[in-house]
Amino acid sequence: MIIDCHAHVFQHWAGACGHASREVHWKYIQKNLTRPAAKVRRAVDGAPGDPQALFTPGDNTWAGLRDDIQFRVGPYGRLEYTLDGKDYYIQYMPVGMAQLEAPPELQLAQMSYVGVDHCVLQAGMNYGRMNDYNAFCQRQYPDKLTGLFQVDEPMADTPGWMQELDRARRQLGLRGIYYQLDTFSRYGFQWTFDDRRFDGFWETLASMRIPVFFEATAIPSYDARSYIANLQRLDGLLTRFPAMRWLLVMGPPVQFFARHGTWHFPDEVARAYGRENLQMEIMFPITWGGVWEYPYPEAQALIRDLRDRYGAHKLIWGSDMPNVERFCTYRQSLDYVLKHCEFLPAKEKELILGGNVADLCGIEQ
Repeated sequence: MIIDCHAHVFQHWAGACGHASREVHWKYIQKNLTRPAAKVRRAVDGAPGDPQALFTPGDNTWAGLRDDIQFRVGPYGRLEYTLDGKDYYIQYMPVGMAQLEAPPELQLAQMSYVGVDHCVLQAGMNYGRMNDYNAFCQRQYPDKLTGLFQVDEPMADTPGWMQELDRARRQLGLRGIYYQLDTFSRYGFQWTFDDRRFDGFWETLASMRIPVFFEATAIPSYDARSYIANLQRLDGLLTRFPAMRWLLVMGPPVQFFARHGTWHFPDEVARAYGRENLQMEIMFPITWGGVWEYPYPEAQALIRDLRDRYGAHKLIWGSDMPNVERFCTYRQSLDYVLKHCEFLPAKEKELILGGNVADLCGIEQ
């Protein structure tokens, strides 16, 4: 059974998508694009543009997001803005996505064509306030889709969001939480995710045995130093709650630790990665598919290294559909592991391509 641990469904991004307003929703999207893997292009001739035009250099908070660029959602997978009278776009979704929406039936058609049996629906705030929509999709297609829920991470300890956590788990039946660090930018990075004010939140998650899909963005400075500091904070939670299970969304960052083709982890990072209650996504095409050529021998070497260091039981395959199709097809995002990682025996492929995430989320195989 092949299970994709990282896919998305979402309503049309032209609207609020569950947020208080369209403007709030688009701020989340704009913030997500300040350091895109996809290229910025000038609309008139395709010449390269500057992604730093989306924000004020030196200010990584929402306060630094520029309001004078007419940021907007365009057609054909594009997110657009205007600077100095010229239009620019970022090809964030595949060109074939005429409207920026992804109903569950789109993902089901992709799965059927490629041979993926089940998907886990992740839930970043840039996609919208996703709890009800992910739950709707899970109810409609329980044999095919498993939904995660979200909270506003910097506000996760407040009564309203603690109630939402309980509703998402007990009433909506969502199977895990997607937790991202970039949302702390909305509040000026006033707190870190391991601040004592969040103790009740983490203790509640632990008591409910909710798996945490954790995206360790390198806030606040978006550099290796910030990433390492966040991994040390994460390690504190991993050791405080040894029975709580975590998945490192996007896996280890190549740009910090494997620029020359092999992993070089600082001791404090290697210590966190080695914890038994932490597993790691392997999903290289979404960030490096625009640089490396299929079947991504660079990624294969990095997967082999992770397997050798930590074991196949630590690794979980994900695609980031439909986003990944800006760089490669869904089939290619699977086959570089399924068909080309020849160093993986069949039993290890079964774990990485489905067994591990089925165990993590309680998905029947």
